[in-house]
Amino acid sequence: MADADGEAREAPKAEEKPQIEPLRLPTPEEIRGQDIWNNCAVRSVVSGIMGGGLGLFMGLFLGALDNPIMQDEMSTKQQFIYTAKQMGRRSYSSAKAFAVMGFVFSAAECVIEKARAKHDTTNTVVAGCVTGGAISARGVASVPQSK
Repeated sequence: MADADGEAREAPKAEEKPQIEPLRLPTPEEIRGQDIWNNCAVRSVVSGIMGGGLGLFMGLFLGALDNPIMQDEMSTKQQFIYTAKQMGRRSYSSAKAFAVMGFVFSAAECVIEKARAKHDTTNTVVAGCVTGGAISARGVASVPQSK
């Protein structure tokens, strides 16, 4: 081909199409792994353990930030011991709370998902409401009633 100036011009190349990868089917091991993870009991226990681990680390961090009331009167060793005990108490308390929260939320979401046969955000919202209600009901039940 020639331009208006008379110079030779290359013919436009056809755009190269990207290679389409073939569809890969899951292996039997992957299918077994998915079947195990889709079990509500397994999912709930794993979420409870992970929630407990998160609570443990948050308790360690937040427990270290507590200052003793009598800080001026305490020696460095006493402050260190106080902080270590406070970190331990806070870690244990947070680990329990987050483990229960993770377990209840995951169990509720899984049961709702199986019942509705859908995987969408409604399951998550309803599971959050169930979790909040269960945790607050537990807190109300532990408070002594005045007569």
